[in-house]
Amino acid sequence: MLRSFSFQAASAGVLAALVGFASSFAILIQGFMAAGATRTEAASGLMAVCVLMGLAAVWVALRTKMPISIAWSTPGAVLLIASGPLEGGFPTAVGAFVVAGLLVVLAGMWRPLGRWVAAIPAPLANAMLAGVLLQLALAPVRAVAELPLAAMAIIVTWAIVGRVRRLFAVPAAVVAAAIVITATVEIDRAALGSLWPQPALVVPQFSWSAAVGIGLPLFVVTMASQNIPGIAVLGLYGYRPDPGRLFRLTGVLSLMATPFCGHAINLAAITAAICAGEDAHPDPARRYWSAVVAGIVYFLLGLGAGAAAAFIGAAPPVLIEAVAGLALLGPLASALMGAVTHPTAREAAVVTFLVAASGLTILGIGGAFWGLVAGGLMLALARAGRPPGPT
Repeated sequence: MLRSFSFQAASAGVLAALVGFASSFAILIQGFMAAGATRTEAASGLMAVCVLMGLAAVWVALRTKMPISIAWSTPGAVLLIASGPLEGGFPTAVGAFVVAGLLVVLAGMWRPLGRWVAAIPAPLANAMLAGVLLQLALAPVRAVAELPLAAMAIIVTWAIVGRVRRLFAVPAAVVAAAIVITATVEIDRAALGSLWPQPALVVPQFSWSAAVGIGLPLFVVTMASQNIPGIAVLGLYGYRPDPGRLFRLTGVLSLMATPFCGHAINLAAITAAICAGEDAHPDPARRYWSAVVAGIVYFLLGLGAGAAAAFIGAAPPVLIEAVAGLALLGPLASALMGAVTHPTAREAAVVTFLVAASGLTILGIGGAFWGLVAGGLMLALARAGRPPGPT
């Protein structure tokens, strides 16, 4: 096994983990806090997902000899930010995490459920995701209005580095934000020095509104924007793992993370290409080491979750949201393009997008779910009035 080890693959794994972590850890912590978590609980959630997905990535890659990357659900964290505090507090959100995890396990065990998720019209799924992402993607503009000098320093850094190498644009913005915040905000140095976050146990509480408004959309966005694309990315590079097994694994990992405030663990989509592509190694049979090393790095980064949460908790929220918004511009653009590509579903997709982005809450259920409902009804009406013929 060690004979196949490659420093080239290892460096790709380090890059994938650092880029994945730096690009979205702030979004994850903000998502937990928006759902009502304390700073300690947010740090515990970040640690839980990092440690579990790191260990899982090492185990899966060594067992399958494939560069299968594991990640947390960034769209799921954005969904929490968009939904805001729930009635019943963070324990109710944790109950919704349990529902989403169980649905992912069920999708891996019962293939029709996985097929139903895949059968959700792509324009509607993309429009819902775009609606969820929109408010946070607007954060850089709001930051310029509130803290113009600090925000512009972050945005200019992001733009210049992105011009040279798009992959490093968001990590560079994170570094710029760290410098600006350190220079302008007093931060608890003792908290930053705590490498091992305090695990926080939360007993989940279940409510119908949270299950439908958070749990179901979290399941949909995790499957539609992470798990299914993750399988597709691996297929592009010639790897054919068993999707059902991987869905079951990520669902079980999500359930293991929930008592410690974690939300959803899934297959990586964007960073998966770093580990599975030719840059990791010319020989496809040796690329799995990139996923192994990425898992080890994620595990180590999880040990610094306490410091990350303390830093973000002390920083002006608008600056953290600005960095998160910059990280989401690419996914937002992709989601918008996917939503309006098909002319016959364009109107339904726009309705889905507007409802999901509106912040609408009915019966305690958020706009992401109602966006899918409204768009689905519009699409059904459009198809009902369409004359029969070849599609």
